[in-house]
Amino acid sequence: MDDSSAALVVDARGVVTGWSEGARRLTGFSADEAVGRPVRDLLAEEPGSGRPVPGRPPLPVGVATVRHPDGRTVTLRLTVCPLAGPGDEDAGYVITVADVSERETSLAGQVFEQSSLPLSVCDTEQRFVLLNAAACEAMGGSEESLLGRTFLDVTGLSDGTRAIDRHMRLVAETGRPMRDETYSQAAADPDQQAWDVEMWPLRDTAGRVVGAALAGLDSTEQHHARRRLALLDEATTALGTTLDVVRTAEELVALLVPSFADFAAVDLLDWVLDAEAPPLRGDLDVVMRRVAHASAGPDAPVTVVPLGRTDVYPPYSPPARTLREGAAVLARTGEPDFDRWMAERGAQSLRRTARRAATPPPGIHAELAVPLRARGTTLGVAVAVRNVRPDVFTEDDAVLAEEIAGRAAVCVDNARRFARERATALTLQNSLLPKVRPGQAAVEIAHRYLPTAAAAGIGGDWFDVIPLSGTRVALVVGDVVGHGIPSTATMGRLCTAVRTLADVDLPPEELLTHLDDLVTHLTADDREDVPELGATCLYAVYDPVSRRLAVAAAGHPAPALLMPDGTCRLVPLNAGPPLGVGGMPFEATELELPEGSVVAFYTDGLVGGRDRDVDHATRELCRALTVPAESLDALCDVVLKHVLPEEPGDDVALLLARTRALGAGQVATRDVAADPEEVAAVRQWALDRLAAWGLDDISFVTELVVSELVTNAVRYGEPPIRLRLIRDRTLICEVTDASSTSPHLRRAHAFDEGGRGLLLVAQLTQRWGSRQADGGKTIWAEQALPRR
Repeated sequence: MDDSSAALVVDARGVVTGWSEGARRLTGFSADEAVGRPVRDLLAEEPGSGRPVPGRPPLPVGVATVRHPDGRTVTLRLTVCPLAGPGDEDAGYVITVADVSERETSLAGQVFEQSSLPLSVCDTEQRFVLLNAAACEAMGGSEESLLGRTFLDVTGLSDGTRAIDRHMRLVAETGRPMRDETYSQAAADPDQQAWDVEMWPLRDTAGRVVGAALAGLDSTEQHHARRRLALLDEATTALGTTLDVVRTAEELVALLVPSFADFAAVDLLDWVLDAEAPPLRGDLDVVMRRVAHASAGPDAPVTVVPLGRTDVYPPYSPPARTLREGAAVLARTGEPDFDRWMAERGAQSLRRTARRAATPPPGIHAELAVPLRARGTTLGVAVAVRNVRPDVFTEDDAVLAEEIAGRAAVCVDNARRFARERATALTLQNSLLPKVRPGQAAVEIAHRYLPTAAAAGIGGDWFDVIPLSGTRVALVVGDVVGHGIPSTATMGRLCTAVRTLADVDLPPEELLTHLDDLVTHLTADDREDVPELGATCLYAVYDPVSRRLAVAAAGHPAPALLMPDGTCRLVPLNAGPPLGVGGMPFEATELELPEGSVVAFYTDGLVGGRDRDVDHATRELCRALTVPAESLDALCDVVLKHVLPEEPGDDVALLLARTRALGAGQVATRDVAADPEEVAAVRQWALDRLAAWGLDDISFVTELVVSELVTNAVRYGEPPIRLRLIRDRTLICEVTDASSTSPHLRRAHAFDEGGRGLLLVAQLTQRWGSRQADGGKTIWAEQALPRR
């Protein structure tokens, strides 16, 4: 050991074995006086109880005070260098001593000891070798109990402390300062204390890293502020994911528990769910319905209100007060109204608590109630309570809760408005959809209509089955672009227009042409309250006598055809543009169908979709139609099960029609010569046919109808003339001629010799009319069959 340096050697027992001249000059002790004595006998104050490990780099131990032989004390800065024996055993250590001036010692001690920040020094093994009073207080121990212990031993094993320990090792290895954050308790604990920890290396005179210094900054308030901001940020994405009132309430309580409260509940006024808002009376009890609640665990409060039930809140209760005042209400134990409210609640929950747990949960000591208000309307209240965590709600908590409740209220109100509009649109749509009558002569009918559950709302899909003259039937499927009440109203207008045009008995392509003109006129309307229109439509007419189907489409998917032999294909169509586009004619496709064929009409919601292949879905539809089913109604369910996606994005209308055919025994036809004398023979022929059918009871009326219709055709029509009788659920009499002029009812005057024939026909039959065809016109009349 160099005598010029101020150093001493201590063995593993702490006994001085070497003493330099420099040490004698600084301490006043000679080598004879120091060697052989324990080093602690030389110190006025022991610098620390940590024992260095041999073979490790030097570590600072701060300052120490040595008793000088003349009675005064000398303040020294000590640096310990471990020594290792031949077998790496602990052989002792060398202590380098440097004088510290009074001013330096005073300033350093004041900065270190009097700092309000927790400051500490660790060696390269993360053992504490120096701590100030603030650090001891933060770690919950005295300096004597902490010195020499490792950082993890003092702070405990947690994710935060492990991270700081790793970073301290990196500081010792790399010599680079680092920063980290740690917490005194679990992240979910409301009493959690947060610390920002700064770490930087300590070096000896040779520049070697001999330890790390730590400074802790209490960042609890900033941490709680960040948690509140994070909760508020989470509310923007967690609330309002669906347009469902109950689901939105469930999202709100899930957001509040357990990060904000031990228990949370959402109670809504009854009108929010199904009616208009009544005025609130502040002097009366408030009745609300529980729609959602959640607890943090078994120690959370026991709810006394089951989901879906109503509860009565007296005027002094926090929920009633927050509705009356329109602001957050903070309540805690010790307040008379709150204690009274808790006593009433406790009595109500006593039996439920006894059934649920052997030991009742701790009583509620804090409650926060905030109103759910949106667009100036009060919808209900959100309640948060604490009984497990000891802290009460603060004004900052109230501000946060009001902000979250405000966002939730807007979502609830949006869901309420959507539900009301959806219910209105669905009611309107159901009133406009046809009431398909059973017992159609031409077809057997089964249908399904599925309104979408998507946020867009009810669409404008519709279908219709319209009886036509001559036992024919019109089958209609349409789809209006858009959703909501405007689309439903447009659907109603188009549906009415189709029925009106069908009553004129126009061919499919002509009907679509007139319908296209109607949509074009509606679109061209310059009124601001008329929305832009767009629609598709398919119109088909089936005649059970000829077994022919005529189909025309305006931008609509082609129907699928299931033949009696089990094969299925799409009907080939030359589909025109959607309604309102204009510029292209519509073409009809005609085909003859075997009896028992099934024609599937549908809207694009069944086979279309954002991520669906229409061709693949159409093939699935054809395969589903070939699945054996007990009935046509059951086949509808099969089709929906195999083709419809789990979450349809649009309304779906499905109409299945199984064709029927009228046999030769139900239809009688006779050609009529253009000669008035032929009328008597035709009447007799009709009477003979009625007798063969067993319909003598209506022969008188039928004779008058046949006589009048045939006479008009002979007098005012053009040959060829044909009479046809059809017996089905009614008796239909049809007279066809080559003239395109249709007769009209008129009022006959007292001295007119004619003009009363059609009036008699109209009075004696259920209904009558005329229809145009390429070769002329047909006048027809229907009579009810006698009851058997």
